[in-house]
Amino acid sequence: MLLLILFAAAAIGIAWIVLSRQKEEQPVDPHEGQVLVNDGFNDVWITPIEGVEVSDLKEEDFDGRDGRVVYTGEDYDTVFGIDVSEWQGEIDWQKVAASGVKFAFIRSGYRGYTMGTLKEDRYFKQNMEGASANGIQIGVYFLSQAINVAEAIEEANYVLEQIENYNVELPVIFDWEKYDAEQFPDARTNDVELSVMSICAVAFCETVKAAGRDAGIYFNLQYGYYGFDLGRLKDFSLWLADPSDYPKFYYAGNIWQYDPHGTIDGIDGEVDFDLMFIKRPEPAPETSPAP
Repeated sequence: MLLLILFAAAAIGIAWIVLSRQKEEQPVDPHEGQVLVNDGFNDVWITPIEGVEVSDLKEEDFDGRDGRVVYTGEDYDTVFGIDVSEWQGEIDWQKVAASGVKFAFIRSGYRGYTMGTLKEDRYFKQNMEGASANGIQIGVYFLSQAINVAEAIEEANYVLEQIENYNVELPVIFDWEKYDAEQFPDARTNDVELSVMSICAVAFCETVKAAGRDAGIYFNLQYGYYGFDLGRLKDFSLWLADPSDYPKFYYAGNIWQYDPHGTIDGIDGEVDFDLMFIKRPEPAPETSPAP
């Protein structure tokens, strides 16, 4: 009897050791809790930012028609628009409006990349007046080269003063773009970390918001994943630059710039095409008729 007890105990011990080893040998998923995204260059794993809304736009909900991308899904209404600066030169806004453009983001100005001087876009006033006169909704963007919070606030106040007498219904956008250090060795932002860009974006947007205006940021996939702190910017408009057949960014955005080589009646040369997404209201629940 004693031998049977000892044998049973030994068997249990061996089984426990085998199970423990099997448990230890089970591979650990190195990407648990992460999602696979494309950052514009490669497929990479990211950890979703808590509290930031995830995009529900799907590839199958987009279709290309006559050089424009059309949303065919059921969750959003979309509006077609463009964004312009002095690089488009003289614009015939009447023809632009007749071509189906409903909104335009107009560059108000920029900060010089070497000396840091604030300058107004040469066609800012002309574009603001032309778009407004032809019933096109207006937003503005400022090309920032801020290297600290004080400069970001200065830029925001500069834009707020510029648009004081205009009907700007769409957001005031912070557009920070780093110049290539090899092509622009004297650019003042060459040594600026992307984290500084994010802090400047928050300061710019909060200044605009405090003045009673809507604010937002413009960014590409790289800046969206590795630059801007979206957790701090989630309450502002997000304008994604992603030349593609559909918006691939993991997080939800408000505006998508999908084609930097668009052509349209009223503008000589190329212009950026954009889509604005407006969430459709949830259908009211059906109610049973009263007895």
